[in-house]
Amino acid sequence: MAAMRLLVVEDEPKMAEAIRRVLVAERNAVDVADDGVGALAFAADRDYDVIVLDRGLPDLDGLEVLRLLRSRGVSTPVLMLTALGSLEHRVAGLDAGADDYLPKPFAFAELLARLRALARRAPDLGGERLAAGDIVLDAVRHRVTVGDQGEDLSAKEYALLGYLIRQDGRVVTRQQILDAVWGTEPDVYSNVVDLYIHYLRRKLEALGRRDALRTVRGVGYALSADDGGSR
Repeated sequence: MAAMRLLVVEDEPKMAEAIRRVLVAERNAVDVADDGVGALAFAADRDYDVIVLDRGLPDLDGLEVLRLLRSRGVSTPVLMLTALGSLEHRVAGLDAGADDYLPKPFAFAELLARLRALARRAPDLGGERLAAGDIVLDAVRHRVTVGDQGEDLSAKEYALLGYLIRQDGRVVTRQQILDAVWGTEPDVYSNVVDLYIHYLRRKLEALGRRDALRTVRGVGYALSADDGGSR
């Protein structure tokens, strides 16, 4: 894969060194942190293409590290590693802002494939201001705001909302969303669109826009700029 700058956050020395060796063998630049405080310091000081974050850390829990990263405007894709592989734990990780989730034990070939996929994330929207009515996408902090209230977005939620806003209310199919947001990432199934629509809808509902994301049965989804009196 193309050389990347990666941050690995793993408190188990043997695992951290094994991951580092594999990534360096692929000609990547790799920094290693063994706790949450160190991870936050690295992320504040340098820009990374992907962060590999273990959930079980000795000081701050990996989920707390992730929430702090997102609250500080760090939008770097995060691949979360954990020995807790249940659906509940995967959902918790994604809700906290993770972009992918890899249960332990894992094959290094799969780790590399997932990192390649995250590195091919949808292009950043830069400093462009995107809005659909009172729904505003903050391109600097990767947040969606309605009035003076806001919700942090993961990288994929951010790309998905940006894509829907650009459609100006047009209905788009799952395949169109997959092509635009996930591109050529391997092993992406169509249900992932429904999952991220669910995440995005829940965050918009928390901001008072319960009916903003419409499901058009048998076709796809659309974002409405009209609040429909839902606030």
